[in-house]
Amino acid sequence: MNSKITLVSHHLCPYVQRAAILLAEKGIEFERKNVDLSNKPDWFLDISPLGKTPVLLVDSTPIFESAVICEYLDEVYSPALHPKSALEKARHRAWIEFGSSILNEIAGFYNAPDSATLSIKAANIRNKFIQLEKEVKGPYFEGQDFSIVDAVFGPVFRYFDAFESIADFNFFSNVPNITAWRQQLAKRSSVQQAVQNDYPDRLDQFLLNRNSELSRMMETSSEEALATA
Repeated sequence: MNSKITLVSHHLCPYVQRAAILLAEKGIEFERKNVDLSNKPDWFLDISPLGKTPVLLVDSTPIFESAVICEYLDEVYSPALHPKSALEKARHRAWIEFGSSILNEIAGFYNAPDSATLSIKAANIRNKFIQLEKEVKGPYFEGQDFSIVDAVFGPVFRYFDAFESIADFNFFSNVPNITAWRQQLAKRSSVQQAVQNDYPDRLDQFLLNRNSELSRMMETSSEEALATA
């Protein structure tokens, strides 16, 4: 196919990262165009009815919603990253949705207004990982083959690099399969390249701006580091 592919993106969006990972895994050349979601331009609203990223422009045709984008890419471009079996494909789609539910829990965690809520949100995330643990075959979700489920969880796990630099929340206690899977995904080129070099700094600033319990922990940690420098 010779279509011009543009990924309309936001620097921090984990759903954009899913699409970027699939594009890289399939060796598809694409242009990345970032938008400011706090000041959405008219051209973006014209192609994104929900006002969200990602949007995939195939020539001039927009496709929105990350799940739809991933399904389109997997149908049109090789190699296929979904299982061939209809039943297994449905199972993978279910765990993709589970990955989205963890992203919702992560948002609740970094927006938690106080320490009690933060502890509850951290426990919710740990419980999600305990549910997922027995499903991970290793080294990837389904074994040796990289799948769309892996493309979904690479961005999920990326958040915890920032969280673990703030404090030890024991997110990965007693989940050795997930711990190994996280490490494997972190080494994969497509996952690494799904964000730009300034992603860690942008994420830290985003977290600081939440005016949340986590923000206050980051500020305290920074002040203590300066005091002992």
